[in-house]
Amino acid sequence: MTTSSRRVFTALGFLAPWLAGVVLLVVFPFAATLYWSFTRYDLLTPPEPVGLENYRRLAEELVAGEQFGKAVWNTLYYAAVSVPVSIAVGVALAALLAQPLPGRTALRAIVFLPSLVPTVAAAILWLWLLDPKAGAVHGLLETIGVTGNWFKGPTAALDLPAWWQGRGGFGSKDALALMAVWGIGNAVVMYLAALQDIPKSLYEAAELDGAGPLGRFWHITLPMLSPVIFFNLVLGLIQAVQAFSQVYLVSEGTGAPAGSSLMLSLHLFLAAFGQLEMGYASAVAWSVLVVLLIVAGLLFRSSAAWVHYRSSLS
Repeated sequence: MTTSSRRVFTALGFLAPWLAGVVLLVVFPFAATLYWSFTRYDLLTPPEPVGLENYRRLAEELVAGEQFGKAVWNTLYYAAVSVPVSIAVGVALAALLAQPLPGRTALRAIVFLPSLVPTVAAAILWLWLLDPKAGAVHGLLETIGVTGNWFKGPTAALDLPAWWQGRGGFGSKDALALMAVWGIGNAVVMYLAALQDIPKSLYEAAELDGAGPLGRFWHITLPMLSPVIFFNLVLGLIQAVQAFSQVYLVSEGTGAPAGSSLMLSLHLFLAAFGQLEMGYASAVAWSVLVVLLIVAGLLFRSSAAWVHYRSSLS
């Protein structure tokens, strides 16, 4: 055996555990679920091929707004609320904490701490904070005339002023979005790092040109932050679709009340391990994956119009 052959076999030996892990934990599950999505499989008997029946069922439920359709709507609503609000609040907090405020270090620590709380503990905490009888946040909202059930109400969880009641009020999905916004500490840290990397000469030049604080923020800060905003946008969308632990806990694993917190991840879990419809659940998983890939591709294509890197600004 030549020296080069010995090196190849040595390298393959070191790579073997990693390659085995990739095959067993990534490649095989992908291939298996793709096959199962075209079968009727209950985990107890061999898979029975049914062609496109599972995907036809998904299309029917989507049109009728039942099960899969309801899970899609709930997930879209949750993502549409939690992701933009998290980005806006994160950028605002980072811009505020970048200023020379008294106790700035302590404030940064306070903002970052919620991101260290485990998801399960955070869900239990917010169940208590928004409890209609003894919740601290609920009591605070009640003092300004906003009362309700939050996680207990399917649509209108809050007793709001008349001008808002026609919109349905806030409900379980809004409470879940509030939980997501509460844990944006990691994003704030990234925004802060990006803010400190913006050359001060840009602000000085803009000030000499007569730009005010709002103009400097709009024309310098936001464009320079756009790569980090784009990263958090893509990551936030993926996390919104994958939200499971907090949804399972606050709804007691049922998507209650009235299916208002039935997210795609929970629907997939209940179909696979609650109703033993692994073929249908696999079709759900692959449908979600394809949609996520399409959305991510569209975001990356659109990024050329609004994401600005330092090289493009120089």
